[in-house]
Formats: sequence, C-alpha cells, structure tokens
Amino acid sequence: MEIIKEPEITELEERNVAYVSFVGNYMGNVKVFENLFGKLFSWAGPKQLIGPNTLLMSAYYDDPEVTPTEELKLDVCMTIEDDVEIEGDVKKKKLPGGKYVVMRAELTGAEEAPAWEKVVEWLIQSKLEIDMSRASYEIYLNSPEEHTEKHHILDICMPVM
Repeated sequence: MEIIKEPEITELEERNVAYVSFVGNYMGNVKVFENLFGKLFSWAGPKQLIGPNTLLMSAYYDDPEVTPTEELKLDVCMTIEDDVEIEGDVKKKKLPGGKYVVMRAELTGAEEAPAWEKVVEWLIQSKLEIDMSRASYEIYLNSPEEHTEKHHILDICMPVM
C-alpha cells in the first residue's frame, strides 16, 4: 500500500446513489464485491448510466472490530442523477455529506485493511471522533484491470464529528 495523499479533513457533498446491499462477511472477499458490482453494472449498463463522471463506491456501516462478521452491512454504489428509476435488487438513496477524513491510497492487492488502519490512527492522533451515524466509504478512482500493475487507487472516507 502506498499513501498518495495524506489524510485530511474534507467537506463532502451529499450524493445520489444507486446501490446493491449485502449483509455478511465481506472482509477480504473479492467475490462478494464482484457479484455486487456485477448486479449494479448489469442494471446500469443497458440504461447507459455509467459515464466519465460516475463514481463507484462501497459504503460501510459497521465497525468490523465490534460487529460480528455475519452482521456486517455493505452497499456497493454508483452515483446517479436524482430522477433515475430503479428496479429489482437495485435501490436508491442519498449518501450523506458532511465532514470526512479522506485519504488517497494505492493498493497493490485487494486488502484494504492497512489503509483503513492508517486513517483510524490519524483520527486518534488528531483527537477526532468517528461519526458512526454516517457510512464510511471507499471511492474507486480507477479499474485495477486497467492499471499497468493491477493496482487499485481509491479514496477512503471516514465521517468525523
């Protein structure tokens, strides 16, 4: 893992997203994410909803240190316009904005845990408190398949009080 941009406090805007949910152990399980993104893309693709400004994200609602793994909640999301009609397994909501600590990282594999730990460390050192009423999320900035070394570049966003 390489830190591209050190953690900093950023005001993020609220975003309209289409999403597919999962409850269970997603930790290090690439298949879960592949299946969820597959569902989202097979819905969005024919509707031509994926464009250059579309953000792909994963939203996390629980602390894996506290919540039993079989109860962890995850939404795989993509930004959409407000008037987009949804159907089937795909739902729609607003991801809240507000004050977040944001860190950009380049991951050499699918394991994000060290990057999240770095953000939590920074929060503790900065004497900031995580706001558990809002989701933490990852914003994916590239497709690892298109990276020369298959690296994943993402922003880790954790809500703070």
